[in-house]
Amino acid sequence: MSIETLIENYGLLAIFLGAAFEGETAAFLGGVVAHRDLLTYWSASLAATAGSFAGDQFWFFAGRYAARWTLVRRLMEKPALARTTRLLEKYPTGFILAFRFLVGLRTISPVVIGTTRIPTGKFVLLNALAALVWGQLFTALGYLFGHGIQQTLGHLPLHRHLLIAIVAAAVVAAAAYVFRKMRPSAGHS
Repeated sequence: MSIETLIENYGLLAIFLGAAFEGETAAFLGGVVAHRDLLTYWSASLAATAGSFAGDQFWFFAGRYAARWTLVRRLMEKPALARTTRLLEKYPTGFILAFRFLVGLRTISPVVIGTTRIPTGKFVLLNALAALVWGQLFTALGYLFGHGIQQTLGHLPLHRHLLIAIVAAAVVAAAAYVFRKMRPSAGHS
């Protein structure tokens, strides 16, 4: 079975699950695949949107109803908890709309929000809106990246195109990680 056939058959599921559990890389790669016409742009971006929404809803409900789970307790012990709580208390609506775009706060934020008195309906609505923007943005970035690679290097075999996209996503993720690690120490100087 070729990689093209796998993507055509399971690509949307992979984007959905990837967006739910990992995030940006799955949506970005969905855009690259859409650029290659293996999936439509709209189906890839909606799979990313739905995955992001579902994943964050899961963590919200885990915070609201499953605070005794070992995994939830571990998340609540992370250093990002204080920063997340501060931002949530100061800007509740804005924070719910923005947390998925904040490096290092994506997984813990919906758990923390679930432990507050923020109404479930409000979170569902704001989460859906933010997921829609996020899904479109990261899928579009992948689509444009795919177009840029094709303009620069020509029409590459799919496996090379995806490898370049994965390396680019890894470099961006590593840079974000380094930035996040440097940021707290800069605040303590």
